[in-house]
Amino acid sequence: MLALLLSMLDSFIVGTAMPAVVADLGGLDHMSWVVTGYTLATACSTPVWGKLGDLFPRKTMFLASVVLFLAASVLCGMAPSMDTLIVSRVLQGLGAGGIGAGAFALIGVLLPPRERGRYQGMVAGVMALGQLGGPLVGGFVTGHLGWRWAFYINVPLGVVCIAWCWIMLRVPAARRQGKASLDWWGIAFLTGAISACVMAATWAGSTYPWGSWQIIGLAVLALALLAAFIAAERRAREPLMPLRIYSGHRNFPLSAVLLTVTGIASFGATLYLPLYQQVVQGASASHSGLLLLPMMIATLITSNIAGKVMTATGRYKTFPVIGGVCLTVGMGLLSTMGTDTSRIATSASMAIVGAGTGLTMQMANTMAQNAVALRDIGSASAATNLFRNLGGSLGIAVFASLFTGAVSGGTAQSPGAAAHSGHATEHLTAAAHQAYVHDVAHATHLIFLTGACIALTALPAAVFIEEVPLRGKPGSDPATPRPKKVAAS
Repeated sequence: MLALLLSMLDSFIVGTAMPAVVADLGGLDHMSWVVTGYTLATACSTPVWGKLGDLFPRKTMFLASVVLFLAASVLCGMAPSMDTLIVSRVLQGLGAGGIGAGAFALIGVLLPPRERGRYQGMVAGVMALGQLGGPLVGGFVTGHLGWRWAFYINVPLGVVCIAWCWIMLRVPAARRQGKASLDWWGIAFLTGAISACVMAATWAGSTYPWGSWQIIGLAVLALALLAAFIAAERRAREPLMPLRIYSGHRNFPLSAVLLTVTGIASFGATLYLPLYQQVVQGASASHSGLLLLPMMIATLITSNIAGKVMTATGRYKTFPVIGGVCLTVGMGLLSTMGTDTSRIATSASMAIVGAGTGLTMQMANTMAQNAVALRDIGSASAATNLFRNLGGSLGIAVFASLFTGAVSGGTAQSPGAAAHSGHATEHLTAAAHQAYVHDVAHATHLIFLTGACIALTALPAAVFIEEVPLRGKPGSDPATPRPKKVAAS
């Protein structure tokens, strides 16, 4: 949990510090790569770290990823130029990929699925704390200590995390047969496919038009590399991402669909709701993190309730079904917002989206891990993280394209800039400002209407989930029903 908090805080702190970074180092035209490089490195390294955890001591791999993350954080804080900062952020992303894959794999190894529901609320709470606290901490640290401390602040928390895990963490020893070997071809093909996909999602609609040869070429390249990856995995002795986790039980690919859809909805809401509330409803940008409080509280409450019911009864299929309905309804309600929508109505709609996220995301993680054998728990955890992150990247790309198209004229600007620089419309005339407000409201309508249509695909995936008995103890097979106990007379 400490490592997850470290990773989540960093993701949201950096965005707040970027204006100060650009003012100090320059390189405005390369600023986007500070985020893109980190995201790309995280996505590409997540499956590799997951496999390393399956092949080598899981605790060692986890601590190595935290150490790499901290070392890269120090390098980011010491960066003398924008180019150096981008390279350091790539290294930091490599460490973040290991933190995400390792943390969820450790949860899967230490806790049987039947008991994992008790801890779902803790995971949701850490994610909510990172999303809410990141912008607030980032703004405070940058304003009082300078932007470099937005990276240095990772060190104290990271040192506590390393010391605690080194002393207290007890991981069951895994039985491995034969010599461990890495699937280098699989790593190369999957890294290339993920890179092409993330770059296409990042550039489409902003740097290049959606129908440009650059974006189409990247999409074709991603599909070709994915086909090559699947062929390589069929032949590999120790595949990077074993295909058996997808074909072994239908719950795993269905959980992947749920995680992708939830990633799209949550990332889109997190990015564009504060922008709408600041520009249209006149909320303060200095408290942008608190604007998401209704959604985060609903996520925390529903995740806790679902986890406790799952632990007590072993039943869980109902929750992703209800979660899919809440996601669809909540995004649909958000799409009806206009220039006269009250903050109370917006908060209520946000809470419904948060409830859908809480009933779906952590439950899908548990279902995915319960659908695979323990020897593949690292690869499965890495895959679930990958689907959620890719869903978020694709969702942001689609929503950014819709926003750019809907907001017309010279007042259009990036959501990140608007979110971190106040309304950024003070230089506009009254008429131009009013037009901008209407454009942002229309863009919000299109974004969340698209999100509702995407969220609708989660419903059939949730309905077709098979309620496989949850493992009640570590080491039991995922799809094997537990033997019934005979009561003593």
